[in-house]
Amino acid sequence: MKVAVIGGGAAGFFSAIAVKENHPTAQVTIFEKSQKLLAKVKVSGGGRCNVTNGCTSIATLARAYPRGSKSLKKAFRTFSTQDTMEWFEQRGVALMVQEDNCVFPVSQSSQSVIDCFLREAHRLGITIKTGAGVNVIQKKEQSLELHFNNEAFPPCEFDKVIVATGGSPKIQGLTWLQFLEHDIETPVPSLFTFNMPTESITSLMGIVVEQTIVSVQGTKLKAEGPLLITHWGMSGPAILKLSAFGARVLSEMNYEFKVQVNWVNTINYDAVLAELTGILEAHPQKTLANYRPFLLPKRLWHYLVEKCQLSEERRWEEIGKKGLHKLTRMLINDEYQVKGKTTFKEEFVTCGGVSLDSVNFETMESKVCKNLYFAGEVLDVDGITGGYNFQSAWTTGFIAGKLL
Repeated sequence: MKVAVIGGGAAGFFSAIAVKENHPTAQVTIFEKSQKLLAKVKVSGGGRCNVTNGCTSIATLARAYPRGSKSLKKAFRTFSTQDTMEWFEQRGVALMVQEDNCVFPVSQSSQSVIDCFLREAHRLGITIKTGAGVNVIQKKEQSLELHFNNEAFPPCEFDKVIVATGGSPKIQGLTWLQFLEHDIETPVPSLFTFNMPTESITSLMGIVVEQTIVSVQGTKLKAEGPLLITHWGMSGPAILKLSAFGARVLSEMNYEFKVQVNWVNTINYDAVLAELTGILEAHPQKTLANYRPFLLPKRLWHYLVEKCQLSEERRWEEIGKKGLHKLTRMLINDEYQVKGKTTFKEEFVTCGGVSLDSVNFETMESKVCKNLYFAGEVLDVDGITGGYNFQSAWTTGFIAGKLL
């Protein structure tokens, strides 16, 4: 049996290895359009490679995927986060689970993962060809013929083909699959940070607030978690989660909207007002500068006080009811104008791709083209940050590699 895997990234290597382990006599070839293998693995997690997430509850895990959660819930029963960790550990990549449940190699280097894949591919006799971009898949009677955009590679036939080309930022990158009658969900960016060119809060770059709630004004979009203030705007898990779940809505808004920030992770106005009133009564002589509520970072608290047009040199007893209400509103519903987005680190993740209606998720085989399979981000599946996107690549690659 001759098997082609299109794409030399995470899902491509994982599915190629799975094919050889399930079908030892199969001839397996990975075709990568660029000269670089596993490029996204290299830069993932700031070069450390967040291979998966430590979450073991399939229901909780599935909720980390704005697109594909229902399909993945079943797939994770076949290959879970625990299976991923065992897979790497058994192949010599020691892993560690951080407090936030992100899983990294103990080496703290993505090269450990890359070396593991290359070593396994070599051990199993998988052929790897770079500079071999596929632009047409042609159906034959019993096989699929690949046509390349490089004359050095003549058309060749395979019994089975796995498409693992990753996310495409534009629909033009998926028309070759549309030509085979697959439904394509138009790609738009996911997992991005917010640009705030007109907001002075960027002067607080580097500050992290651990517990926030963020929402997009005029929508139902909401997320919570740590927020990072950057020199261009806002980032951190809360913002990235909001951008992932709001990928399509924010694209339609042309990335211009108001984000509302709750700095204290409670939506109960009266509870926040009571906390501030308690400070006023217990420490009336202290200045606003010298007593911060909710353990907020000092520079942020000073900024918010100033934004309320209060002097930080005033004593708590001097701000009165009006001042207390102003501060309460600021803490639970602070607003910033977003104008544009920035890709998160060097990683890009897309919402969109091959529609899940075109794929049988029990086998990852195409419903419209026999012997054609899919794995990874080429599908309309994407997760929030925290190792989830790699996990869906491993799971779909593992299932596709069975070639059922």
